[in-house]
Amino acid sequence: MFTRENITFEELDLPDRMDLSDTEMLAQAKGFHDRMKRRHTVRDYCDRPVPREIIEQSIRTAGTAPSGANHQPWHFVAISEPASKHRIRLAAEEEERRFYEGGAGDEWLKALEPIGTNAEKPHLDIAPWLIVVFAQRWGHFDDGTRFKNYYVPESVGIATGFLLAALHHAGLVTLTHTPNPMKFLNTMLGRPASEKPVMIIAAGHPSEDAKVPKVAKLKKPLSDILTVLE
Repeated sequence: MFTRENITFEELDLPDRMDLSDTEMLAQAKGFHDRMKRRHTVRDYCDRPVPREIIEQSIRTAGTAPSGANHQPWHFVAISEPASKHRIRLAAEEEERRFYEGGAGDEWLKALEPIGTNAEKPHLDIAPWLIVVFAQRWGHFDDGTRFKNYYVPESVGIATGFLLAALHHAGLVTLTHTPNPMKFLNTMLGRPASEKPVMIIAAGHPSEDAKVPKVAKLKKPLSDILTVLE
């Protein structure tokens, strides 16, 4: 992506400038909130196919996220092939069993009780797409020289948020899944040692009888998440 000999600063006039009134801005902000509050983490999927183009377009949106030094330290692997999804499920469930059999500790397991999760992850088979998010800890110039990426967790977290919003905007439901450890994904998906797998996102359509935990609808009020200094 980068050429060692051509790292210079150049300015461009701000493209895509938006010029909305305060009333229009508030309406846009409320509209986005209304759409995003309908996003739910879903564990129950049907096998209705999702066209590859929708996944690609959503990942294209994720790729517009800001990042440290604009290094864009992320890579997404989208998987629809059933055998590959099943291999991921088997490996993930092996790690999850260790987690739920004591590896997590009592406090963590107690915190998960209202969510109703366990070591069984059938969604990894059923959801039409799995998207594995990798964080690139370092990159390479075009001559092969290694360079450091900056603010990698923050950058990848923002891009992942963009991706979840894009998938929801497209009418899909998602589930973020983080078996620990996840190093098996590098080997399974052929990703280099410079990349750390951070999340598996299941994406698709909910089953007819899909449920969500009641506790998931409890959101902190604005007064708990916002401090304003004027």
